[in-house]
Amino acid sequence: MNFPSRLIEEAVDQMASLPGIGRKTALRLVLHMLRRDEEDVERFSNAFTALRSGIKACKICNNLSDTEVCGICSDPRREHRTVCVVEGIRELLAIESTEQFRGSYHVLGGVISPMDGVGPNDLYIQSLIDRVKNGTVDEIIFALSTTMEGETTSFYLYKKLSEYDVRVTAIARGVAIGDELQYADEVTLARSIMQRLPYENALPGK
Repeated sequence: MNFPSRLIEEAVDQMASLPGIGRKTALRLVLHMLRRDEEDVERFSNAFTALRSGIKACKICNNLSDTEVCGICSDPRREHRTVCVVEGIRELLAIESTEQFRGSYHVLGGVISPMDGVGPNDLYIQSLIDRVKNGTVDEIIFALSTTMEGETTSFYLYKKLSEYDVRVTAIARGVAIGDELQYADEVTLARSIMQRLPYENALPGK
């Protein structure tokens, strides 16, 4: 694709670097931005600059936040002694969209995947153990994807938590085995959370 301007080509290159954006779509978006007012483009640019420099991980649960402690962890109306363990932010948002869970979260930052070079030390597992060890948690809910990696991570966490006096549960099998949690519909996900089971009863084959 030949571009009439080096600036357009560079903008297309940057837009096309985003996941799911091909070069044709990137060009359409870039040309759209050219038609917008200069102030609109500046606000657009400033929003992403502020996002990159201002966003941080909540020091309690690792959720993305503008402040040291995220809005969920600082909300006194939440049941903070019930902690739902999720892989990432997208899974947290999927559960929040059901409006059925009123506890707090712990974001692992991924799942154990030896094929991808991701081990337990690459995830926020120790900070979860520390929360339980401090005696501030009554129940841990595993809400990880039912993929092999998700199941491996859940079992690893279960073994690590078994020495502590904490109830360990898992979402019910409304989410089909092999599915990514973030793609589950809200009704299915809500039922899976509300009908959660003791983890040992939720193991495959039980």
